[in-house]
Amino acid sequence: MTDRRTFVSAGAAALLTLPLGAAAAQRDGRLPRIGLLAPSSSYMEVSFLEGMRELGYVEGKNIAFERRSADGDFTRLPALAAELVKQKPDVIVAIVSAAAIAASQATTTIPIVMVGVADPIASGLVGNLARPGRNVTGTSSQSNATVGKQVELVRQLLPDATRAAVLWNPANAVFQQLMLGEGLIAAARLRILARILEARTPEEVDRAFDSLKSERPDVVLVLSDPFFTASGTRIANAALALRMPVVGATRPLVEAGVLAGYGPDLRVVARRAAPYVQRILKGEKPGQLAVELPTKFDLVINMKTAGTLGVTVSPTLLARADEVIR
Repeated sequence: MTDRRTFVSAGAAALLTLPLGAAAAQRDGRLPRIGLLAPSSSYMEVSFLEGMRELGYVEGKNIAFERRSADGDFTRLPALAAELVKQKPDVIVAIVSAAAIAASQATTTIPIVMVGVADPIASGLVGNLARPGRNVTGTSSQSNATVGKQVELVRQLLPDATRAAVLWNPANAVFQQLMLGEGLIAAARLRILARILEARTPEEVDRAFDSLKSERPDVVLVLSDPFFTASGTRIANAALALRMPVVGATRPLVEAGVLAGYGPDLRVVARRAAPYVQRILKGEKPGQLAVELPTKFDLVINMKTAGTLGVTVSPTLLARADEVIR
């Protein structure tokens, strides 16, 4: 009898250490299941999973994941979302706009936590940031709102710049078109002539930079996109081979070797999606959970690249930088 009481007490104690939703699910004999939908494997997915671990969720112990990745082919996302819905997960986590849109079109009942969506209202995912009202909530990157700042950064780094190439990914059309529009408006305001280049595969990135050999724009602006972030080293190497400055939106691009970047830290944005999953597993409704906007935007400058390109960065701009890579 003593052994049995000890076993029961130990089991109860173990349940108490689990997140509430996970503990309830284990009492029902199953683990909470999270559908994870993404255009490709990325540091944002890694950061989200880190956030889940910080909340006490351990895969295989008190939570299970059903993963679906489009491997860079955005056209596959609707079919992958439909596959996930058939699995009836407790929550679907959709990384970036295209995945969130695909998930929302696949189900109106399963809770969806979006991760890093540029503009949830313009994307049609929510009607109101404070009270989304449907089955979708989560975090926004507000990336479209930062493109103007990136163009201003071009002007601060390269005061004489008059021509820019803008690299965008048409496979991620909704998200990219929002940013592209903002970028063209900002460029026109600052009297920078912009040429649009598209790339959705590594080969197209190479061709895009090859096309710049004769035109020689003053700078390349790379819009925020999971594919471009994953291709950071390729983009940086291609630009350095042409001795061409690149300004981007994400810190990993600058870490890979482009000149500078301005935008939210998407690792933080992704990690902050984890508490939404926890709250939904505890019984809260996504439509009643306000969308979280980034509160901090980072200016990152790669001085090693600046030296290679012969770009002089003003002391004022350096003083404003959140991180300087040397």
